[in-house]
Amino acid sequence: QVQLVESGGGLVQAGGSLRLSCAASGRTFSTLYMGWFRQAPGKEREFVSHISRGGVNTYYADSARGRFIISRDNTKNTMYLQMNSLKPEDTAIYYCAANGIRGSSTRSSEYDYWGQGTQVTVSS
Repeated sequence: QVQLVESGGGLVQAGGSLRLSCAASGRTFSTLYMGWFRQAPGKEREFVSHISRGGVNTYYADSARGRFIISRDNTKNTMYLQMNSLKPEDTAIYYCAANGIRGSSTRSSEYDYWGQGTQVTVSS
């Protein structure tokens, strides 16, 4: 079993930045494929970004590419999402997800473990 806990969400004005963190426990962190998803009210959960086990390979949704940076520190069992140039459209609950065996994926159904989510609100 894997436990994931997100933190770092909050209220920010358009154009501002936030750094989300995801702390993992219960399994060797370096064996996990990791990703970020988000869900706005009335919308389906959507992919934001994923990162390989060693942190070398990353991938972003079109909405995030160029503004967000995903990273991980395997010595601290933590994944991060640096969010810059935030827009009101980025307002959502952001979820950390882990996948142990299937590989990196943009599909939420391919992830086995999820955090509780952290709220990000971007005002204009």
